Amino acid sequence: EIVTATSKCVINATGAFCDAVREMSDAHAKPLVTFSQGVHLVLDQSFLGAENALMIPKTDDGRVLFCIPWLGHTLVGTTDTPIEQASLEPEARESEIDFILETAGRYLCKKPSRANILSVFVGIRPLVGSRSTVNTASLSRGYTIDVDRSNLLTITGGKWTTYRPMAEDAIDRASELAGLGAKASQTRNLEIPGPTSASGSPGRYLHPDLPYTSADVIMAVRHEMARTVEDVLARRTRALFLNANAAIAMAPAVAGIMAKELEKDRIWEIDQIEQFRHMAKTYECS
Repeated sequence: EIVTATSKCVINATGAFCDAVREMSDAHAKPLVTFSQGVHLVLDQSFLGAENALMIPKTDDGRVLFCIPWLGHTLVGTTDTPIEQASLEPEARESEIDFILETAGRYLCKKPSRANILSVFVGIRPLVGSRSTVNTASLSRGYTIDVDRSNLLTITGGKWTTYRPMAEDAIDRASELAGLGAKASQTRNLEIPGPTSASGSPGRYLHPDLPYTSADVIMAVRHEMARTVEDVLARRTRALFLNANAAIAMAPAVAGIMAKELEKDRIWEIDQIEQFRHMAKTYECS
């Protein structure tokens, strides 16, 4: 279904896919970003054995490697591999996994192997810079705002640690373009709540290796607009990123709870389980 809407300004915050959206507005728009791929591995918390993060400042590929305690696990990464195109579900290269395991193994409490990897996930960085650049690690992690003739405002680049000022700058600029004037931030001190019980009880745990419960699923559906199993296990919780096998095992229970909440039939349940299993396989380390 195609829906037509009118607006004084549209914000394009589509990350690695921002240039494709810009071309919808202006077929002659020159690319803003180039791409690099970053791989992260998740291990059991015993591999780090501390509450503090570990930074490895010099590695064979010239990047800094981090080992971080994360939600009861150890997060290790990241790589920097130039790629030509962005994809919705990027996959780690064997060489990237080997690099992280070998480098981190020199400093962790014990040397990890592929069998110890609970989840492997890949992010694509939209880097503001020339597509002819070979060493993407040398490109700036700064962000940029671009506005075309139809008031399509594109914000791209940046990194995790700058998402807040990026959002603020984008909203301020969009407000100006729309003639709304400057307004003070309404969310500067707003806390982002974690998973809570939506049913009045703690709920039952969905897997012994992860802290998520049936109440978290209900919360996601009723109050956080979750509509698919992937929404719950990858976007409202971090189950898929913490332990891919556990997330796959949780999928049937999650689908059952969601079907009841959303008044879906058994065919919907089965389809959701299969879709999630197919997607989640890319997070396993074979």
